[in-house]
Amino acid sequence: MSKFYLTTAIPYVNAKPHVGHALEFVQADVIKRFHQILGDETLLLSGADENAIKNVQAAEKMGVPVQNFIDENSKLFEEIAQKLNVDFDVFQRGSSTPHHKASQKLWKLCEHDIYKKTYTGLYCVGCELFYEKNELSEKGECFEHPGKPLEEVSEENYFFKLSKYEKQIKNLIEKDELKIYPEFRKNEVLGFLKEGLRDISVSRSNKRAKNWGVEVPGDTKQRMYVWFDALNIYQSGVGFGIDEKEYKKWWPADLHVIGKGIIRFHAVYWPAFLLSANLPLPKALFVHGYFTVDGQKMSKSLGNVTDPNELINKYGADALRYYLLKEISPFADGDFAEKKLVEVYNSDLANGLGNLVARVAKLCETANFRQTPSENNQHIISTYNEYKKLLSEYRFNEALNLIWDKITKIDKYINEEKPWELLKTPAGNLKRPINAILEHAVDEIEEIAQLLEPFLPETSRKIKEQFTKSEIKVAPSLFPRIA
Repeated sequence: MSKFYLTTAIPYVNAKPHVGHALEFVQADVIKRFHQILGDETLLLSGADENAIKNVQAAEKMGVPVQNFIDENSKLFEEIAQKLNVDFDVFQRGSSTPHHKASQKLWKLCEHDIYKKTYTGLYCVGCELFYEKNELSEKGECFEHPGKPLEEVSEENYFFKLSKYEKQIKNLIEKDELKIYPEFRKNEVLGFLKEGLRDISVSRSNKRAKNWGVEVPGDTKQRMYVWFDALNIYQSGVGFGIDEKEYKKWWPADLHVIGKGIIRFHAVYWPAFLLSANLPLPKALFVHGYFTVDGQKMSKSLGNVTDPNELINKYGADALRYYLLKEISPFADGDFAEKKLVEVYNSDLANGLGNLVARVAKLCETANFRQTPSENNQHIISTYNEYKKLLSEYRFNEALNLIWDKITKIDKYINEEKPWELLKTPAGNLKRPINAILEHAVDEIEEIAQLLEPFLPETSRKIKEQFTKSEIKVAPSLFPRIA
């Protein structure tokens, strides 16, 4: 059995989770479930990025202690994953003692590339990043957070020799030793590297960090830059600096699932830290796009941040999972509209899958159809090479299209065979036994249920429970139509 270790990005917990987090959690869960079906031993890690200045500022605004604030918000991220049927094997928090210990170990391994100097720069709190003026918009704003002024910061910090690793990182990415999906994101990173790398600040003064975060080893006046410690959650969560046996089992990560806005940190900074520490590098990055909501950028100031809890309560976890995976491109930006979710729910889930399952179950019940339950349908996925290829390349929407083509074909088959008419025909006059038609239909539905397992786990389970019994009965509708 081979291992497959994947991670989501580690979300900031300065606010409640939104539908964009749900997208990434579900994408990672599909990949994990797919690898489990293939027989891999899997581990899915997420966590909470708790040492950011923005978390401190948000807690101050609320008038609550930082620890209380992050405790409450971190719990919300774990809860939304559970509601989405996403099973994190590890949820590693940045404020935990083991993580602090692991990050101090990483710092010491990189110490030969760390030096101290006084620096003045423009800092975006939203990105937790210093920017050069040529990296900003004409208005002097960060492209990720337009409308938010940057802070001019001058202080003595520790710096990491990022420039030292420019050629090595470029070489790794060009040769796909650090594979980036999709290809155009790889080209973006190579374009960034072409501009040349500058050394980066990897600490903050206690004054600016408000005494929050991981303390720099040997310097009680400085805290680690949040991205230095947050990326290390991928290691601390599997035992780095804590449990060497566990760490060697899982590291390096096979895949980091991230949004396009943090590609620089994962494709440049993270490999550089690991190269400096002489530690293995992750094997691949899968980079997804962003959401707009009804055509507008999702923003708290616009009041259009969509709460996934409300959507799950209204439509169910699998309906939301389906919409996110089928209607949102895995690689490009996508627009989220609740109206569109309802349309897709009715057309694909209620009228498509749900109607097919109910229809065949009713025919089986009426015909008193008996079948020999399948021993194991796990082999089905291994026979669908195109499906496997698409999921291996994280083309979730295209893999779902293959399944829905199958649903359409079996629907057409039933319409052409008209088994409801055969039920009225005396057995001696039948050209083809109705059992043969129903057996084929049931086999196809069992295959559909197996192919759906990574995407819609709850729906897959319900279909299997209904159709793997010798006597098939009508069950409650999988997806009641929404008026």
